[in-house]
Amino acid sequence: MQNLPQPLDVRLMNLTATVLFMAVLAAALLAFAGWAMRHPVFAIRAIVVDGEVHHNNAATLRANVLPRLSGNFFTLDLARVRDAFEAVPWVRRAVVRREFPDRLHVTLEEHQAIALWSREDEDAEARLVDRDGTVFEANLGDLESEDLPRLWAPNAQASEVLATYRRLAPMFARLDATLDALELTERANWRAALDSGAQIELGRGSADEVVQRTARFIDTVAQAAARYGRAADAIESADLRYPNAYALRLRGVSTVAAAPGTPAARPAAPRTAPAGTPPRRTAPQDRRNG
Repeated sequence: MQNLPQPLDVRLMNLTATVLFMAVLAAALLAFAGWAMRHPVFAIRAIVVDGEVHHNNAATLRANVLPRLSGNFFTLDLARVRDAFEAVPWVRRAVVRREFPDRLHVTLEEHQAIALWSREDEDAEARLVDRDGTVFEANLGDLESEDLPRLWAPNAQASEVLATYRRLAPMFARLDATLDALELTERANWRAALDSGAQIELGRGSADEVVQRTARFIDTVAQAAARYGRAADAIESADLRYPNAYALRLRGVSTVAAAPGTPAARPAAPRTAPAGTPPRRTAPQDRRNG
């Protein structure tokens, strides 16, 4: 016997019943979810922290993070938890995940400080530079080493200054000197300071130009100092802001006006051209490039 199509009113009744059933089921599920999310059994009862925790302990993390957390296992905003951990001193990155039914697992990555971020002539502030050129704030008392170099530039150009420092430091090591500070001034002039106290004006320009001028200086300064009976470690200051020369001041070599009938004193700041070229005097106000 052939099945006859259901009347329209029957089909409408079946459809209405199905819709009502689905609505009641959805409401029941929502009510259960709301109850579950509010139930104390799903409250966050533990936060497990691992990874790099050399500069933070449980008390520090608890004091900085817990006041910023709200919600339970289901409602807690993981992005806010991550931000709370990354606001803790020394924390560079935090990865947060839920562990059913009542725990959070947090993996921390810390900054690795390689330089102070402050002017060479100012007291160090609580700002440091990590290996990626990121400036961060931290307690300087937590540093493992007190021999960090100083870097500084306007507009937080930490990555550029750090990259240039990494190129210049091995060059000064050829003079048995340590590059203690590197600064890019507001007028885009590069300045360096050595562990001996020597101040070096590196001039303006790109990192390549600064490195080129420094290389010329490193290659010839020992020879220039030897002409005055001094070694390279006698450098008091140097000015590399000349196209084809630099000005040099050596400890123990002074500029004194010669008395009539006596030989002229050797100058304290000889201008030295690249290796193989006799030194020549230039007018600083006319020939400087920075």
